[in-house]
Amino acid sequence: MQVSKEEILHIANLADIEINENEIEKYLANLEDILNFANIVNEAPVGDLDITIGANEAKNVFRKDEIKVFEDNKSLLQNAPEQELNMFKIPKVIN
Repeated sequence: MQVSKEEILHIANLADIEINENEIEKYLANLEDILNFANIVNEAPVGDLDITIGANEAKNVFRKDEIKVFEDNKSLLQNAPEQELNMFKIPKVIN
C-alpha cells in the first residue's frame, strides 16, 4: 500500500511526533511494510475455522477469596514507616 509524504506528516502531527526530512523515507517504508502485512493478514482464509474466544477452555482460574489470619503482626509491621492501630498508616490519597 502506498503512503504519501503528506500522509506521513499528517500522522506525525496527529501523534505529536517531530520528524525531520531525513526520517520521512524511513517512516514511509516502515508504515508501508506494516500496512502490507496487515493486508496479508486480512486476506488469510478463515472461512473454515471455528470461532474461539481464547486459547484454552479454562473458565474461572481465580483462587477462592478466603480471610487468613497472619500470626506475626509485629514482624509484618517492623518495616512500616508509620503504624496506627496495628496497621500500616499511609498518606491520605482522596480529598
